[in-house]
Amino acid sequence: MEIIISSLQTVFTFEVLIAMLIGVLFGMVVGALPGFTGTMGVALLLPITIGMEPIPALSMLVCLYTASTYGGSITAILIHTPGTAASAATADDGYALTLQGRGMQAIGMSTVTSCIGGFLSGIALIFISPWLAKCSLLFGPGEYFFVALFGLSVIASLCTGGVVKGLLSACLGLFVACIGIDTITSYARFTYGFNGLGAGLGLVPTLIGLFSISQVMIMAENDVDANKDGIVSKAISKLKGTVFIPLVEWKNYIIPVLRSYIIGLFVGILPGAGGDIGSWIAYNTGKQQSKHPEEYGKGSLEGIACSETANNSVCGGALVPLLTLGVPGSATAAVILGGFTMHGLIPGNDLFTVQAHMTYPIMIAFALSNFLMAAIGLLAARYFAKVTIIPISILAPCIIVFATLGSYAVQYNMVDVWAMVIFGAIGYFMRKNGMATAPIVLALVLGPMAEGRLLQSTIAARSTPLLLYFMSRPICVVVFFLIIISIGVPVYQNFRAKRKTKAAGSDTVEAEE
Repeated sequence: MEIIISSLQTVFTFEVLIAMLIGVLFGMVVGALPGFTGTMGVALLLPITIGMEPIPALSMLVCLYTASTYGGSITAILIHTPGTAASAATADDGYALTLQGRGMQAIGMSTVTSCIGGFLSGIALIFISPWLAKCSLLFGPGEYFFVALFGLSVIASLCTGGVVKGLLSACLGLFVACIGIDTITSYARFTYGFNGLGAGLGLVPTLIGLFSISQVMIMAENDVDANKDGIVSKAISKLKGTVFIPLVEWKNYIIPVLRSYIIGLFVGILPGAGGDIGSWIAYNTGKQQSKHPEEYGKGSLEGIACSETANNSVCGGALVPLLTLGVPGSATAAVILGGFTMHGLIPGNDLFTVQAHMTYPIMIAFALSNFLMAAIGLLAARYFAKVTIIPISILAPCIIVFATLGSYAVQYNMVDVWAMVIFGAIGYFMRKNGMATAPIVLALVLGPMAEGRLLQSTIAARSTPLLLYFMSRPICVVVFFLIIISIGVPVYQNFRAKRKTKAAGSDTVEAEE
């Protein structure tokens, strides 16, 4: 309890509060911009955090994470354009309510339930993580090697575009992680005699290129402009009423909110699932359990409550495996993991013992930032939608300038700028061909860990064959089967989907004949 009290005192310092405010505001703006993601926002802010103290720096990143998830619901409700994938389940009901003149109520429900889901998941993060971190003491080099592989396999298998494309992305990330001088053997790998690659490719410029530059290229190509026909201005002008929902009505939403919070938390803890999966599961479950399922999709406040509670609850859940095992629960959490390692905070039991004075303030800041997000959202959500009015012709050059400055400022090295440009092109090519970039990020972070633990396992095994050494350790066997399941299930699902499609096609042909 003493660590909680001292951490609260740390959180309520000027530096941390300002960092939380910046994270929340920037997160809401990034979330409200269609096509932009929290992952991109975290990647853009990473260079700024390099010169900051760890607590305010990482507090800003985790606050941005939860605020960007909520921010996507603003445009989903007003113009039927989810700012983030996690808010897709909110779009139909939210926009239907806007057309009915109840858009302010929809925003109010989204804001309050997002706050509830995020705050309760933050509390769970504070109390679950230390217990899970103690379990990590049972892990040796072999166990950590398999955990790293599990993280790679889960995120790769859950990516859009299929298992093969996800695993190919992860392999590309592993190759990039090998560039530079090997820390164990001191041999230069894949540098081709170029000294600038001796330290490897920087994580920050790589992330900025993959997520920010590639996104700007896609948006510029498609000329994304949510206000081409004055859509945003018309939607905002039609907003009437209050964001506050009468207390007597909340009794109808208590059970759906609590149920969605639990669903979101557990989905978040599963590595790679993400807020979009959590929100859809909660939404569909809410529809099945609802007394008025016919209202879902046509303007249901309960539907908004389910999806928005769950997607912000996923945020706290995704940080649990990140802090304890180093396995992020989402793509954004994977980038945040890069921020933790950059500041010398290595996931595991030490975060809750030796470095507890830094870890607990960050978790508390995450939980409390949801109240800050709710206060700003209730007062100014309608105005955050106006950021979509900014044309891409103005927004894109600004992002590129900040991205370039951020990449260069990491080490004051032009190699990082060129890395940003190259990975921007790689990210653009991958996304145009349906390949996810998230596995690359995870491979960049987990690759060195997997390689180091594999070499340590080889030394520990001595004369014992490595396979027998791994199979003699129960945790390794369990994680190995989890890896098989994480890859096998999506493969089987894709196989079944193709068979159904083929069967449906043959039935159609027979019917025509």
